[in-house]
Amino acid sequence: MKRLFAALLAAASVLFAPAHAASTPQEILAASDAVRNPDFPFGLTNTLVEYRQGKQTDTSVLAIYSKADPNGGQFRSLVRYTAPARDANKLILYNGRDLWFFDPASKASIRLSPQQRLLGQASNGDVVTTNFARDYRATEAAEEEALDGERVKRSCYRLNLAPSTPDASYHRIEMWVEKGSARPVKARFYAESGKLLKTAYYRRYQKVFGTERPTETVIIDGLEPDWVTVLRFSDWVKRDVPEAWLQRDYLPRFKPE
Repeated sequence: MKRLFAALLAAASVLFAPAHAASTPQEILAASDAVRNPDFPFGLTNTLVEYRQGKQTDTSVLAIYSKADPNGGQFRSLVRYTAPARDANKLILYNGRDLWFFDPASKASIRLSPQQRLLGQASNGDVVTTNFARDYRATEAAEEEALDGERVKRSCYRLNLAPSTPDASYHRIEMWVEKGSARPVKARFYAESGKLLKTAYYRRYQKVFGTERPTETVIIDGLEPDWVTVLRFSDWVKRDVPEAWLQRDYLPRFKPE
């Protein structure tokens, strides 16, 4: 009877243990990706605002169309400038390993790096939809408290991310993911030298497509903390993203709907 009772107790501890207790660091990272990203093709508006010493210095508005690659799972995105007027209808295409900028005035497409800055501290790679779990390996999940973008303490897992593919944009990332909800709270991005490039806070969670998702990312420069870029996501819509839109050769023929 004692052996039977012990076996039943062990089985119950497995059945009723919290789901995150058995999660690996990589599973936690993938769960946080699912909070940020829908699992179907979609469109949204990304409004970027740059601040220096508390004063707004620049802004851009982008229409983004994204869908996951059926082979690798990483998102492919077409980005169209809608404002300011001088940049209207310029395009950025992110398709797997390739990132292209297209200017309709010159009809030329130029290859870009995901690390190149688009506005303020927001790089080209920051404005496209990203599955971190596809490009990074989470090697640790330490439990600790972290302040979120609203200065509220959150009980989190701190993940250390190392690149798992040559396409990864950063040499190292630290990411804090809230326990239980898998909400990304903040992330720090590092250069190969070990220098902190920037810190990002994921905040203003709202229900989008049935899930509470961050609708704002605040990016703070690693050396100049008064240099801040805010990304605001709005106008989410489930939509078809034609395969042709995600081909470099199609960029001169793209017409916004």
